[in-house]
Amino acid sequence: MEDREVLVGGVNRVVREGSLVRRPAGPWSVTVQRLLAHLRDVGFTGAPRPFGLSDDGAEELVEYLPGEVGHDFAAPEVRSDASLVAAGRLLRGLHDASAGFARERGDVWQLPPREPAEVICHGDAATYNTVFGERLPVAFIDFDTAHPGPRVWDAAYTAYRFVPLYAPDEVEHTLPIPEAKRRLSLFADSYGLSQAERAQLPATAAERLRALVAWMRRHAAAGHPAFSRHVAEGHDRRYLTDAQWIEDNFAASVPEVRGQRW
Repeated sequence: MEDREVLVGGVNRVVREGSLVRRPAGPWSVTVQRLLAHLRDVGFTGAPRPFGLSDDGAEELVEYLPGEVGHDFAAPEVRSDASLVAAGRLLRGLHDASAGFARERGDVWQLPPREPAEVICHGDAATYNTVFGERLPVAFIDFDTAHPGPRVWDAAYTAYRFVPLYAPDEVEHTLPIPEAKRRLSLFADSYGLSQAERAQLPATAAERLRALVAWMRRHAAAGHPAFSRHVAEGHDRRYLTDAQWIEDNFAASVPEVRGQRW
């Protein structure tokens, strides 16, 4: 029997064949392959190894990373404080490793670069793009949305997904505000955000969600099937509701969490 399976994906059809993953290639895939190669070269193992493009250029080939992907946010290992801390540290490791990536004139990014371009952002470092091993995040996958940008721009979206920062009408996963604030502080601690970055984190999360909505609606209007479906399902309204809730309830800077043990 062929060792092959179709993997869950929100936008693309992704197929595993043995230890290899085949993903639809885009104009940015060559740049992403260079980024993944750089990450490996500098010793960062929390991302798949790149294997180039298929002969016809239609597919991007990357290493399959064994483990569980965090599609089920209700799973205890996904919601734990230990996982939140590990995710913050993993994202910091990714950013530190990417800071030395040599950008080229011909680089193509799916998402627009943002200034200051301190690092290469993952762009979608959420639970559903995180591989868990021994109940903790060990790697990020799906680097299609990678792009140059500020650390806090990427950290804000990861915090939104991992804390999570969902408004109360998202009854399945929302948290009481004091608990959400505690976990947001815990994430900021684990990443090692500066005081200035901590002060920016909530507003940046809201700005990041509004930018996502604008990008999603633009692609839906152009006829992209996945984003058209997302808009029809109300994902854009969900993000706008959450953005407003974050602004209304997390305006103060994020304090440090003292004396935590994980």
